[in-house]
Amino acid sequence: MTLGAQIAWDDTILPFQLDRSDIRGRVARLDGALDRILAQHDYPPVIEALVAETALLTALIGQTIKLRWKLSLQVRGNGPARLIATDYYGPTADGEPARIRAYASYDADRLDANGPGFPQIGEGYFAILIDQGPGTVPYQGITPIAGGSLASCAETHFAQSEQLPTRFALTYGRSQTPGGAQHWRAGGVMLQHMPKASPFVDGGGSGEGGLLGASDLVDGDDADHWNRANLLLDTVEEMELIGPSVQPTDLLVRLFHEEGPRVYDPQPISFGCTCSEDRVRQSLSIYSDKDIRHMTTDAGTVTADCQFCGAHYVLDPLTVGFEAERRAAAAAEAAALHEPGRDD
Repeated sequence: MTLGAQIAWDDTILPFQLDRSDIRGRVARLDGALDRILAQHDYPPVIEALVAETALLTALIGQTIKLRWKLSLQVRGNGPARLIATDYYGPTADGEPARIRAYASYDADRLDANGPGFPQIGEGYFAILIDQGPGTVPYQGITPIAGGSLASCAETHFAQSEQLPTRFALTYGRSQTPGGAQHWRAGGVMLQHMPKASPFVDGGGSGEGGLLGASDLVDGDDADHWNRANLLLDTVEEMELIGPSVQPTDLLVRLFHEEGPRVYDPQPISFGCTCSEDRVRQSLSIYSDKDIRHMTTDAGTVTADCQFCGAHYVLDPLTVGFEAERRAAAAAEAAALHEPGRDD
């Protein structure tokens, strides 16, 4: 792959369909976007890896949502890796990039910095939330932490909550090209059987704890197609997923040429955070003056930090909270009553 081609495929999601197998999917490459996400924090490598996997899953799943919608993925557990949260914002218009952000919360005292990351999540849940905008009720799907990876959790989620057979093949880590600086890269493929009309599963599933798995949702020719596509995906190599030597289109041809792969327009993705001073003020608008006084620092200010991008906000405590809004409204009304020339 030439340098120009590599740059063109960095931070993109490529949707595709396997016409002969009734299967759809996406190929994702994260480069600069993932580097920006992880550069906001000084995470231990084990937490960086969990954030990288979650961000890659979010990019692959999020590509299906509509313009201006938001998809959030949350992993919460009772282990030292307490929380991993990501947001994917659909493009505001066709042709514009989607935006992604992520952060993690962990207990440094309990964390095994040299151990695998997934077991350190512990017992908890894997959740996907979709916000369609003002005036709508967000969708929320929650499944238990199950399997041996976050990718397995996502597969279980789609089988259990959506009854859609789903498979992920992911890789991520620090990469360095000759003469270049070391940075994070991630790549992956998502396969998903096209939905059928009201699939019904009799009894419990074959997954951990009786949860549904992909094999519980397909039979007959569908099962044959699904199993064949999975066997082909099993042959993928890490360097094919993460690049930079193989273009996603070439990868699809190599893996699925007999399945009739058809690609659609790629979706660019970039790091992006939606925090702002107005949003901070809005979040503080539910608090009274007494609450605001408890939040006020010794320097006489109220401060807030964005967990996603690290932005730091410093506010005058007299200007935040619902009582401040009431005072401002009263002052504006009083000023209007005393305007010169006002005829009462």
